Amino acid sequence: MFFRRAWERRSTEYSLNDPALLNFLGISPGEVNVYGKNALKEATVYACIKILAESLSKLPLKIYREDENGENGVNKAVKHYLYKLLKLRPNPYMSASDFAKCNETQRNIYGNAYVNIETDEKGRIVGFWPIDAGKVRIWIDDIGLFSSKNHIWYEVDVGTERRKLMPNELLHFKSGVTLDGIVGVPPLDYLRATVENAAAAGRFINNFYKQGLQVKGIVQYVGDLNPEAQKKFREKFEEMSSGLKNSHRIALMPIGYEFKPISLTMSDAQFLENTELTIRQIATAFGIKMHQLNDLSRATHTNVAEQQRQFYVDTLLPILTMYEQEMTYKLFLDSELDAGYYVKFNVDSILRADIKTRYEAYAIGIQNGFLEPDEARAKEDLPPRPGGNQLIVNGNYIPLTMVGQQYMKGGGESGQSSTEGNKGNSGAASEN
Repeated sequence: MFFRRAWERRSTEYSLNDPALLNFLGISPGEVNVYGKNALKEATVYACIKILAESLSKLPLKIYREDENGENGVNKAVKHYLYKLLKLRPNPYMSASDFAKCNETQRNIYGNAYVNIETDEKGRIVGFWPIDAGKVRIWIDDIGLFSSKNHIWYEVDVGTERRKLMPNELLHFKSGVTLDGIVGVPPLDYLRATVENAAAAGRFINNFYKQGLQVKGIVQYVGDLNPEAQKKFREKFEEMSSGLKNSHRIALMPIGYEFKPISLTMSDAQFLENTELTIRQIATAFGIKMHQLNDLSRATHTNVAEQQRQFYVDTLLPILTMYEQEMTYKLFLDSELDAGYYVKFNVDSILRADIKTRYEAYAIGIQNGFLEPDEARAKEDLPPRPGGNQLIVNGNYIPLTMVGQQYMKGGGESGQSSTEGNKGNSGAASEN
């Protein structure tokens, strides 16, 4: 009788979201820290932020100057002293790519990214230094106590001291959501519950394989055990039944103990469905498409290309615009702004299509007279060719400046116009 009760396998079902089960497995969503850098420990959050940071880092940042009269159009200001700083090396220790990754990562984690603008004694910008967003506080003098009313300054913890920076001394990049236009809202503040669920699910899977769940369950004793005896029995039983090395081994139970296994498998439909939903919710919050997370279950060649275009338009374009506006306003003097200087990301690498599509697009631009052949060659990293800096149009591919000249020339050695020559030929044909 006792042996039968001890070895009788009674299956009890628990929901994967049941707090009792999570606590039993040593998993408590409330204990999962998803604040600041800890959020990167969750795989989906890490992947989304990595995609955004790398997407931004591969876009060259260049300085342009727009002619106010429109005669010379828009030209790269390669001789501007900030050109190399922004394109190659913002500071001695970071490439432009690493600099962009750092800023975008902090912006997505903290909702704000800050960059100190280093200047020399003449006020000339000589470098850009990212600041740990977790050490920055924004103060608003809304009553005009220290200066003009509603003045803003930034307080930065530097070692053991605090430094006060004015708005023109740093670049402030905000997240896509801001409640007052001054401070960005950290995306993870509103994703906390979702990210905690994802982190708890990850810990559950880790414990599943780490401890082995073949004989996981609850041991019930019909009598009473003092705390010391309970502890010793638990340790002995876990040593005997937990871990991969004890998988599928027989666990022996003393008389008077009853073991209730927990019915739980990794193929649990609810678990997989909840996990997929959590991933989609996090990806949507960051503007990431599912095919970018290697989920191709609903993807085709056609809609992947369209989703990539949507990623640029709906996700990256607002981010790039925010960066461009902040840097253009704070990096140039008023006289330079009046002269038409601005910064802009080159997005050709993102919009770069397959070779057939690119060449067809170049042909349309060249044949319709708004793209020079050398401009198309430059996009393919090819050197210019003689005569390639002229606009041409369809119709024997002649330079735009020569359109109509053939009708103004004589029609042969006799110097007759084209019209007269045609008339003469027509008359000769009629006489014969």
